[in-house]
Amino acid sequence: MPLILGIESSCDDLAAAIVRDGTEIVASRVQSQDSVHAPFGGVVPELASRDHIRYVHRVVDETLQAAGCTPRDLDGIGVTTGPGLIGSLLVGVAFAKAFAFQHQRPLLAVHHIEGHLASARLEAEPIEFPYLGLVVSGGHTALYRVASLAQIDLLGQTRDDSAGEAFDKVAKRMGLGYPGGREVDRAAETGRREAYEFPRPMLKNPGLDLSFSGLKTAVALEVARAEDSNGGVLDPTVRSDLCASFQEAVVDVLIAKTERALQRTGLTRMAMVGGLAANRRLRERMTEFAEQHALVLRFPPIQLCTDNAAMIAAVADRMLLEGRIAAKDVEAFSRVPMEMRP
Repeated sequence: MPLILGIESSCDDLAAAIVRDGTEIVASRVQSQDSVHAPFGGVVPELASRDHIRYVHRVVDETLQAAGCTPRDLDGIGVTTGPGLIGSLLVGVAFAKAFAFQHQRPLLAVHHIEGHLASARLEAEPIEFPYLGLVVSGGHTALYRVASLAQIDLLGQTRDDSAGEAFDKVAKRMGLGYPGGREVDRAAETGRREAYEFPRPMLKNPGLDLSFSGLKTAVALEVARAEDSNGGVLDPTVRSDLCASFQEAVVDVLIAKTERALQRTGLTRMAMVGGLAANRRLRERMTEFAEQHALVLRFPPIQLCTDNAAMIAAVADRMLLEGRIAAKDVEAFSRVPMEMRP
């Protein structure tokens, strides 16, 4: 059973994990940067990459120690090569190259989205193939048909902002904390979902693509009106109503597009993955939807919804078995479709 070290550094969190046989997490560590970026209300790329440089050796060493193994015990090194923030990616890729070379271990170049789609299989009862994969994260919102971890077909994606990005920007506009998605979720808990009638973008469009930029703008306009009518201050109760109404609009769109994708593909299994998959309202509504339509639904554990290295190691395990070893000069990339991955 292969033992794979995974390294993930595509954005603000730095992670390392060791996974056995593609499904069993032996050890996992995440170095969060929430406190680094909180003062700015969003990720500052330069600060993210500098923090990765500061901690990458320590995080990998701690992961090896937690697993009770040495580099010689590893069968391969998996690393995220993209997409993501190029400066952050370069830290992980450079470290993984050097580590693999020093210890004479195969290097596996993993696409970040493949990792998220694989995260639904890192549990006691992994979802069976084929399944519909809904990726909802800070940088990506897309629907995929997952026939296997080697055959993933894009069905539809956002044409502008991702759902997670919309959450982050709405949170920042309302003066909520960071990360924005979590803070909007908390504020929405006491709000009225029907207080504001926000648009449900592209529901009338027959395709599977999505859009959240217009919705984000609609919320910003309502925030401005609420502030203007209250002496420039956003009332906490109004803020909660805005968050709840905005969140419900996003959830409605994601449910509708998911239902359409299932109808078109005939799939009866689905997985929702990515940072926004931790959103309580989205999980609740998607669970209800799955029960109504007798679907098999999987969410990763909460700690595997956000960026982590266990999902990278899971994909690397499959790549190792297929002999897809990365070249020594493999490079990081900020934006490349999976069919063009190295």
